[in-house]
Amino acid sequence: MRYTLSQRLAHFFHVVSNIRPVVWIGIYVCITPIFALIYWGLPDGQFRIPDGGGTDYGSWLYYSIVTITTLGFGDYTPAHPGAQAVTAVEVMCGLIFLGFFLNAVGAMKSEIDVESEIEKQRALHHAAESDKLQKSLPMVLNSLNVFLAYCYAVTTPVEKREKAISAEGPAAAASEPDDLRYNPDFTFRDLSGMFQPSGLPFDRTNLPAVERLMHSAAQTSLALDSLQQRIDLTLWPQLLEDCFSFVANFQMFSNTDLMFRNPDHIILSDGTSNPSSVKEKLADKIANWNPDDDLSQDPDLKAVVELFQFIKENAERARQIATELTEIAMTPAS
Repeated sequence: MRYTLSQRLAHFFHVVSNIRPVVWIGIYVCITPIFALIYWGLPDGQFRIPDGGGTDYGSWLYYSIVTITTLGFGDYTPAHPGAQAVTAVEVMCGLIFLGFFLNAVGAMKSEIDVESEIEKQRALHHAAESDKLQKSLPMVLNSLNVFLAYCYAVTTPVEKREKAISAEGPAAAASEPDDLRYNPDFTFRDLSGMFQPSGLPFDRTNLPAVERLMHSAAQTSLALDSLQQRIDLTLWPQLLEDCFSFVANFQMFSNTDLMFRNPDHIILSDGTSNPSSVKEKLADKIANWNPDDDLSQDPDLKAVVELFQFIKENAERARQIATELTEIAMTPAS
């Protein structure tokens, strides 16, 4: 590819402008003693030297400094073409390198100004996104807390659940006491009461806890997906990753969770379709599960196993998101 002269010059000055000013000033300073050495090596008689003027290296260093800075005191004067040519070259070098230095200083200032403006815009963007996130926090945190409450209900045996809820009273949901807090170490057997009503103080329905869990998971997924669309969560990479993971996990689970959204429509492998009988048989299978049993061999429990894994992963993810959102809310605006 052939370049025009103007393109070559533009590229040259672009390269020159990107060289740091300290480099140019370093070259400017370094060539001064080099030219002094050249003057010192020229034959005698090349300069008119004032009375009492020296011809040692220090004297020529003085002349080189006066020349490259274009001061030109006139005490040392080049009298022959060789001396005049060297002096002229040094003057030109001084002007060129000083010009490059000033150009580099200007380019650096422009770069600093641009970076300052970018940082200013970044700060304004961060403040605007933080403000939008703060306004969305109550709704999102409520969805997450409700989801975790239903995770607790589904993964806690009915007897233990009823005892804890009755002991804590109506204020349990607001205070989230330890006895009503989701336990990430629940076992497969703990899912045996998932077809019973949750019994949570804020749940005034008589629907199975697992059905309410799936409804809550859908609402939470929708809230987090909306959060990603409305707010630039790339400012909080970990929060973005956790929200994306929650939504993705729920979407992958959406086919299986249909039976849990409508547990009355479940039909077991033996043909049992009566809602009450189906729930009782599944609850009995879960309660009597043996850790040594291969769950993949029981088609009736396949969906329950997927539910178990879904809760294990997404409940922990929900807790992380709630913690991250709380930390963001408590972080003062910069």
